Amino acid sequence: MPRILAIANRKGGVGKTTTAVNVATAMAAAGKKVLVVDLDPQGNASTSMGINKRGRMVSSYEVLVGENKLSEAIVWTEIPNFSIVPSSPDLAGAEIELVDVEAREYALKKALEKDAVNYDYVIIDCPPSLSLVTINALVAANAVIVPLQCEFLALEGITDLIRNINQIKKRFNPGLELQGVVLTMYDKRNNLSQMVEDDVRNFFGKKVYDTVIPRNVRISEAPSHGKPVLIYDFKCPGSQAYISLAGEVLKREKDRIAC
Repeated sequence: MPRILAIANRKGGVGKTTTAVNVATAMAAAGKKVLVVDLDPQGNASTSMGINKRGRMVSSYEVLVGENKLSEAIVWTEIPNFSIVPSSPDLAGAEIELVDVEAREYALKKALEKDAVNYDYVIIDCPPSLSLVTINALVAANAVIVPLQCEFLALEGITDLIRNINQIKKRFNPGLELQGVVLTMYDKRNNLSQMVEDDVRNFFGKKVYDTVIPRNVRISEAPSHGKPVLIYDFKCPGSQAYISLAGEVLKREKDRIAC
């Protein structure tokens, strides 16, 4: 079975999708076979990989509600070792459709266990809420990566998220762990970024990655071209930061095995 990493935060606009697709791209470049599962109804990860969501295709929605197998939804990208299960706006209604399904919290986990065995890593891009869709992601995951925007309001929801992760761990997934917190949209010209970083590092300690993701216009431009920033502009500061972050993620995975 692959290692399954959920990219989660209840707050929107903190860099979940950007982190998911670019860490996945860097992992693929390192020779890892990676599958991204887009679970956000907005489908930003799918857009970021140049997938036309208007086309008729099997999505993560059909997989969750049991209409199709995961293998039928996988789309290979132009990046070697990188494939994706695209999203659908129908995911917004998945919670209603799953309400009467037995063991509904395990729908994604079961799908991955059947059809994702040939991957090294599965990275799940979660929606910005603690819906049943997000619960499915956390039940399926081995670990969670939390992107945290370097702004004051972003701090308010993170304690609730950690509480939610612990609740999922207690009720459904005893092996779930916090792999790390990544600081995003960091502006070194702004004192607030430094203050947020200090607070987060004091609270989470070594769980915070050394790498911080800077504010970088190339990161913002890349999705409109249907490419991860690592492909759009490899030399920009944002790309180099995500390469460094992926290295830290892989090192923590390696250290986990060593332990």
